[in-house]
Amino acid sequence: MATRWGICSAGKISHDFTVALKTLPLEDHQVVAVAARKLEDAQEFAKKHSISKAYGSYEELARDRDIDVVHIGVIHPYHLNTCLLFTNAKKNVLCEKPLAMNTKEVQQILGSAKKNGVFLMEAVWTRFFPVSVEIRRLLAQGELGEVKMVRSEFGVPFMHVPRAMQKELGGGALLDIGIYCLQFVSMVYNGEKPESIQASGVVHTVVAILKYSKNRMAVITCSSGVKLPNDAIIMGTKGTVRVPAMWCPTSLVVNEKETEYPVPEPYLPLNFINSTGMRYEAEEVRQCLLKGLKESTVMSHADSLLLAELEDEIRRQVGVVYSQDCQ
Repeated sequence: MATRWGICSAGKISHDFTVALKTLPLEDHQVVAVAARKLEDAQEFAKKHSISKAYGSYEELARDRDIDVVHIGVIHPYHLNTCLLFTNAKKNVLCEKPLAMNTKEVQQILGSAKKNGVFLMEAVWTRFFPVSVEIRRLLAQGELGEVKMVRSEFGVPFMHVPRAMQKELGGGALLDIGIYCLQFVSMVYNGEKPESIQASGVVHTVVAILKYSKNRMAVITCSSGVKLPNDAIIMGTKGTVRVPAMWCPTSLVVNEKETEYPVPEPYLPLNFINSTGMRYEAEEVRQCLLKGLKESTVMSHADSLLLAELEDEIRRQVGVVYSQDCQ
């Protein structure tokens, strides 16, 4: 039986996610409803993607009994209330990253999912790409030896985008794109908490040095002001791995040998590069639901909590405070 999806928000990421779902077998994944704050937006989205139901409020979507799981694509200052709306309605949730604005909000969301007995996952799509699966295999089998250093950087100039600039919309480089660097480091070091963090920067450019046990290090750089090389490198005693386009990777360079892992072609134009790669996280959700799981082992609740804690500490050192931190 197909996993029946509800789409919350008719924005750019929701469009790309819906396109990605259509690259998967129809007997496995179906989009049955979409909701937006304006009915006409939902209706336009539904028409574009051949979705049978369109709602002019998120509450209506939460009441729809024909939905197995909701993809939340609203901007991150609204993640807390939107997640709680659906978890309290006993709906399974895949929420775009960052899961929330700070650790306190993440704890509230995870607590609600647990209390209501529903599945919840932060949509860190990178974790589910074939490239990431191969990286975890290389690490687990010790093919790189002992990892001593991880470097990850992501910079895209989008200061012209209001969402990236305005604090009340969750603006700033760390939560929006720095999370990709942090999740990569956390994946490589298997969810371990660093012993220390030294961070410097401003709201739109951040550099952080993370020191782990056994003198293992990591450096992340993120910027919403300039374009960076946007790759990640893992350096071990037996080899090196480089990941081009580290947030949506389609190739992997292991000891100078490159292997391609292409994503499917979209049936409609996309807003963001390689967005059909969201199919992998969608399939992970389906497999978890089929097994009756409430979280994914690949992107667990503990992983989401760690990310939020790292982001909070880096923001504290850099001096970036959101209104949500004062509540």
